[in-house]
Amino acid sequence: MENRLVRDPHSCRSFGMLLPVLLIVLNLSHGVTGLDDQAMLPEEKSKIRDQILEMFDHAYGSYMKYAYPADELMPLSCRGRVRGLEPNRGDIDDALGKFSLTLIDTLDTLVVLNKLDEFEDAVKKTLRDVRLDNDIVVSVFETNIRVLGGLLGAHVMADLLRQRGDRMHWYRDELLHMAKDLGHRLLPAFNTTSGLPYPRVNLKYGVLNPLSRTGTETDTCTACAGTMILEFAALSRLSGDSVFEEHARKALDVLWEKRQRGSDLVGTVINIHNGDWVRRDSGVGAGIDSYYEYLMKAYILLGDNVYLERFNTHYSAIMKYISQPPLLLNVHMHNPTVSVRSWMDSLLAFFPGLQVLRGDLKPAIETHEMLYQVTKQHKFLPEAFTTEFRVHWGQHPLRPEFAESTYFLYKATGDPYYLKVGQSIVEKLNTHARVPCGFAAVQDVRTGTHEDRMDSFFLAEMFKYLYLLFSEKSQLPLDIDNYIFTTEAHLLPVALSTTQPPCQGNHTEQLSHHGEDLFTYSCPSTQTLFPNNPSFAKSIRDGYKYLTGVGRAYHPSPVRGIELPLHDTGLEPVEFLKSMGITLTPLNEAAVGTAGKGAHEKGVYRVKLVAEVSQTPEEEEVVPLIVQVISPPFLGRTVLTAGPAKFGLDLTKQEHGVKGTIVKSEPYSACGTIENAEALRGHIALALRGDCMFAAKARRLQEAGVTGVIFIDHREGSSSEETPLFQMVGDGVSTDDITIPLVFLFSREGAELTSALHQHANVDVLLLPKERQLGKEKTEKLNIKFRLATEGEMEEGERDGTTFHLLLDPGSEGADTKDTNRHTEHVEESSAPSGHCSASQHGRQPACGQEPNHKPEADP
Repeated sequence: MENRLVRDPHSCRSFGMLLPVLLIVLNLSHGVTGLDDQAMLPEEKSKIRDQILEMFDHAYGSYMKYAYPADELMPLSCRGRVRGLEPNRGDIDDALGKFSLTLIDTLDTLVVLNKLDEFEDAVKKTLRDVRLDNDIVVSVFETNIRVLGGLLGAHVMADLLRQRGDRMHWYRDELLHMAKDLGHRLLPAFNTTSGLPYPRVNLKYGVLNPLSRTGTETDTCTACAGTMILEFAALSRLSGDSVFEEHARKALDVLWEKRQRGSDLVGTVINIHNGDWVRRDSGVGAGIDSYYEYLMKAYILLGDNVYLERFNTHYSAIMKYISQPPLLLNVHMHNPTVSVRSWMDSLLAFFPGLQVLRGDLKPAIETHEMLYQVTKQHKFLPEAFTTEFRVHWGQHPLRPEFAESTYFLYKATGDPYYLKVGQSIVEKLNTHARVPCGFAAVQDVRTGTHEDRMDSFFLAEMFKYLYLLFSEKSQLPLDIDNYIFTTEAHLLPVALSTTQPPCQGNHTEQLSHHGEDLFTYSCPSTQTLFPNNPSFAKSIRDGYKYLTGVGRAYHPSPVRGIELPLHDTGLEPVEFLKSMGITLTPLNEAAVGTAGKGAHEKGVYRVKLVAEVSQTPEEEEVVPLIVQVISPPFLGRTVLTAGPAKFGLDLTKQEHGVKGTIVKSEPYSACGTIENAEALRGHIALALRGDCMFAAKARRLQEAGVTGVIFIDHREGSSSEETPLFQMVGDGVSTDDITIPLVFLFSREGAELTSALHQHANVDVLLLPKERQLGKEKTEKLNIKFRLATEGEMEEGERDGTTFHLLLDPGSEGADTKDTNRHTEHVEESSAPSGHCSASQHGRQPACGQEPNHKPEADP
């Protein structure tokens, strides 16, 4: 296909044709010779593909053997996770609906991996065993993308195999009927004045029914409301019932109307009743991510230009304010020149893959390379990491987004480098996540400890993208280019836009854009824009090869010349690098010879600078706090190590700490209206981490009249013995209004406290710094004077004093008596002298000079 202007998106169907909106990439650096890696031989790709199949069999087989029909496998315990029988993990458990989640999420992966017998057997199990009418409250978002998407993807695969005539002869659209039943169970969530859905729904009783145990929520995340259109529209077009597509479209209309008109950005959390923004930080990661993804993919799947026009508007704003290659920052939607946090979350790793669909390869390559360097430094992508690429949140729940972007970049460039990246993902999973009963999430990438968790998306997405990465089209049981991936990697046929009727009453607003370029609606030629020229990608990557410092050669000189790629990001080059912590002084171009070849390449400017590299600022010391249980029968003997907050009352300045009786918040997450405010008033609240920010929880509980808050980690099995303490941080706005003390307990310590509350009617605790805990023996401080002297030597006044004398034998090896009278030292017993090593707060002994890794942390 020629690279021509196309107003009919229905003609775009192959992978290359699934790139309906492109920017020409102009940075082809001449003179690049050699590749990162030679082309991978077919035998090597086949070996890795077989390894991926073996890994999948281990994970899926473990789920079926030890967990089915439970929703998830607990790979460390070798049993299934059944909601209500295991300790509550807060909002994470909202994905579990007692509907064999992992089985349904994995169905179409079985087909992609050519496990057709297993697929047919799994479909029969689904139809026989799975119930959707359970009295249980689930996440609308998670149930949509995992279960509804899983049923639809499996139906599409079953229908394909049936039409071929070689299997599934018995299939009569049963999965589609299940999907329609589930769709009707999700629809009550949309019963709001705005049209934005409630975040949770009861599968049996809906939302507003008195038996539903939900419907009190006021807020939802942007991605939660904006990630319904693919599944709901596909369900409408496959079933002939337009109600699903209509509701999903209305929710997108509201989000579009509520965008900030000056910046064209959206916030992270929105009020579902009045449409007011609750959190105004804007990025492409957690809370927003798949909203942008679904606008682009809705255009591809449904052929409606409105979705594309909205995506283009948002994308321009993202590239103007949020994208500072290779970084993707969070900004304030109303003041987008202000960055609201100094860290990035791992969910943004999907964005380079979306940029490939957009045709914007250069920033996709840059951000992906940054992410790869972070994985080389930490083995996996931490759940969040700072702009200096240090760990912010250490968890890694086996997320697939980085593998997803790796697959799309390989398809776009043909660069074997991305096969090597994929190979490294496979090796790290096998080395660091594999356990006897499956694969376990990593609790902290710094320690390598595991979490008893294997989410369904690991089977639904990770293995699908890795297998496709190492497979040729001829080796797949279907033409993958005829399908679009949902955010959970379920396969929906792009033919839906032409073979099935659209939603009736589609009167969405048409936008008129000024300054559209030739490629705004173009259906590009893959040979022209993606010439499978690996040197193209390499030329962009080279500037980021040592971004995190891993693999960088040692340079002894404190001042050295550096050469960095500086891009048209709207930031002045010097200011951009200053934002990375480097003070710069430009050199005269003539003096350093930078003029000449390559100096006028459009899109990339190479400027020689002298960097005054300063030492990384010392990390803030985290002062350990404690929760001491002082009521009978504990009487101070139960002491739980706790982490502090960067806001609220400073317990280190309270001489006697803060005392109070503990009461559980209702809801436990403290992310909705506090229902037991009367019981909480005057007491210390217990609240579970997750679902909203620490600061938001603290404000609600403070309004309820509590005297303090103890936050408990929702990550099962976490403890202060295995995970470094961190400081809770705010939500990007002023926290001066929060005046109560706040402490954080890891899961195991929190379980001790909740167990005490369960066993005893009233439990009193004391919140205070660890060094001031009650009942701890006080050690008298004694000044001891040491003086080196020879035998018989005594100064006047010392004979009757309390001076200890250290006598050195002048003949001893290493003794030096020349300056012995000058050296005196005063030390305090039980205190470590400055400059010496002392045991860390968790009992681990760091090497001399090594800083314990303590980070501030915010609630996701």
